[in-house]
Amino acid sequence: MEKRLHIIVSGRVQGVWFRASTQLQARQLGLVGQVWNRSDGRVEMIVEGSEEILRQFLEWCGVGPRGARVDTLESDWSTSIGEFGGFDIV
Repeated sequence: MEKRLHIIVSGRVQGVWFRASTQLQARQLGLVGQVWNRSDGRVEMIVEGSEEILRQFLEWCGVGPRGARVDTLESDWSTSIGEFGGFDIV
């Protein structure tokens, strides 16, 4: 069963290629969804795929790309609704 994961990342996550790196990582893992910057300085995303792969992705998000500093990682699991055809930066 496919799952949906809503993630909010805080720390030094804007201006360090976090969204682009997230997109690359998600595409390499075969995940679909969206990532965007929030006006409060955090990065938010919705990702869908298998639970096992999403867990790997969530672990990566806890570290992020070189130059990032992840202070907190909020996540919320639900059932996939098949909303996305790829993984995009919005």
